[in-house]
Amino acid sequence: MLVDAHCHLDFPDFSADRERVMARARAAGVERFVVPGTTRERWGEVLALGEREGIAVCLGLHPCFLDRHGDEDIEALEEALDASPGVVALGECGIDARFADSLKAQWRLFDAQVRLARRRNLPLVVHCVRANDPVAKRLRQLAPPAGGLIHAFAGSPEQAEAFRRLGFVVGLGGAVTHERAKRLQRAVMALPDDGYVLETDSPDMPLAGHQGERNEPAWVAEVCRVVAELRGQSFDRVAADSSATANRLFGST
Repeated sequence: MLVDAHCHLDFPDFSADRERVMARARAAGVERFVVPGTTRERWGEVLALGEREGIAVCLGLHPCFLDRHGDEDIEALEEALDASPGVVALGECGIDARFADSLKAQWRLFDAQVRLARRRNLPLVVHCVRANDPVAKRLRQLAPPAGGLIHAFAGSPEQAEAFRRLGFVVGLGGAVTHERAKRLQRAVMALPDDGYVLETDSPDMPLAGHQGERNEPAWVAEVCRVVAELRGQSFDRVAADSSATANRLFGST
């Protein structure tokens, strides 16, 4: 069994063929999907997907959509969590340092969501781009008790270990398949068996050889194959380990 621990099946990119996309994923061995929320306006679509068998959902406010977030959205997020006890994590939240002009606002939003997750004892799904060290520092300061997932991890073995010590696992996706990702590949080889999950970030984060194409959850099987090769383990072992970790983090269905 495979789990795609991070895929945006609610996005309009899948509106025309969502059922076929999910059928292809299941044919590839993917039995569970974790769908994060990104903006308040999309929470309804995310929650609707959560009614389906094999789909777990998260709610959060993504740092790359600051222009869509309002001052009242943290309160709205708390209310949505009250009304939706099946939500398995808070996210996608985090920091994207590519957008330097909005970093101050990103940190305010991230801190508010980490504190909310701490109050609710919910794991976090963290978007962390070019910000591994400062995000680890902030998580150490705020100490959310349920840990979470560092989505689309692209850092060093040392940074992965720092997150692990804080109770977080790292998400491995399309980036590991690219030849140039030597530092990330070293981190993959050094991770403990329970230190990672597999993900696609569909429709984004395409695999090597598929740049410019829409990504989809079926490709998590190829991510699994590459991770297994890097770790010197069997496909079945990596599938089982990563799925067990995803189910431990997000709860089993």
